[in-house]
Amino acid sequence: MQFTKPPKSFDEQIGLLIDRGMVITDRDRAKRYLAHLNYYRLAAYWLPYEQDHPTHQFKPGTDFNLILEHYIFDRELRLLVMDAIERVEVSLRTRWAYLLAHTYGPHAHLQGDLFKANWNHAENITALKETVNRSSEIFIKHFRKYDEELPPLWVVCEVMTLGQLSKWYANLRHGSDRNAIAHAYDVDEVNLTSFLHHLSIVRNHCAHHARLWNRLFPFAWKLPRKRPADLQGNFNHTDGKRLYNTLVMLAYLMDSINQNTWKQRLANLFVKHPDVRSQAMGFPDDWQERPFWVACNKN
Repeated sequence: MQFTKPPKSFDEQIGLLIDRGMVITDRDRAKRYLAHLNYYRLAAYWLPYEQDHPTHQFKPGTDFNLILEHYIFDRELRLLVMDAIERVEVSLRTRWAYLLAHTYGPHAHLQGDLFKANWNHAENITALKETVNRSSEIFIKHFRKYDEELPPLWVVCEVMTLGQLSKWYANLRHGSDRNAIAHAYDVDEVNLTSFLHHLSIVRNHCAHHARLWNRLFPFAWKLPRKRPADLQGNFNHTDGKRLYNTLVMLAYLMDSINQNTWKQRLANLFVKHPDVRSQAMGFPDDWQERPFWVACNKN
């Protein structure tokens, strides 16, 4: 079957939304947004407001302004999440490189026996070499004069992607090494390993400007059940594939790295956008009363 639908003009798109029951009080404003935000980008935000998906009819009272509020909230949330991921990623790079270098030497990453036997160390060395060779960083160029096939740990870690870092951490052979890094944040290595895998997926969504609100991620990362004690009673154990648990862990790690205002900034985002459906991201109805968030609500 061939696709035969012709493209619609911005005015035709607006007419279609109105015919399906969406409230649009300012056509010029709606046209301006549709001219810069693809129809199908916004569609992800109005799908939950359809009362009948086959006909795409909207629930009564569905307003274009409400859809825009969710889109703008999501864009601001992505920027906030990327801010946290950067801080966490840089911290973990430092911990990973420091632990291995001081325990096994500057080029410990070249020692295949330090990593799990079922992990293809040679293949990952090759991938890391490609990353290093693509880099134009001055500090990388400086270390190309040495005989080793890769720069030392504290250099190479700076050009690793989060996905690479996640794999190089998860595949350390000794649990004691993984825990030495994880315990710096009072987290067990099994939880940090699972969270980093999940976080690399979240980061990719953010980097490609993809939706976080209302997204169902491919797996639920393994939640801490004992440590850190401060987080117990704050996770959503029934809807783990949405973003809420990620935000709890990011906020905790941000505070572990350096006490800051990130958690408050997240809380303020909901104050700024009061009509956003937080439940669509896995937020429990009582999340603002849970111990981890109470301090934010009092500020």
